[in-house]
Amino acid sequence: MSPVHVTVPAEWVELLDDAALSLQQLASACAVPPDWVHTRVEAGVLQPLQGGSVTEWRFASSTLVRARRIAQLEHTYDADPQLAALAADLMEEVAQLRRQLAALR
Repeated sequence: MSPVHVTVPAEWVELLDDAALSLQQLASACAVPPDWVHTRVEAGVLQPLQGGSVTEWRFASSTLVRARRIAQLEHTYDADPQLAALAADLMEEVAQLRRQLAALR
């Protein structure tokens, strides 16, 4: 039997390692300009792992998932960044509660 290759949309994929992404890498992975990421960090919507100057910022892989979610919400619903971040927080919390509920069953 030959292996079957399946294409999975990028928004379904979450990174499993703890690789630290640069500002450029995060922006590229989210298909947004670096200014978009910079603005969200200044607004407190995204948090770098390491502070300091913009060139020193590093982001966790979980931030990539969050940034993609926020970018999609902003684009799809023309949402304000703060509102998109709140929706992303709620989506993450619902997912966590569902995992906890499944573990209890």
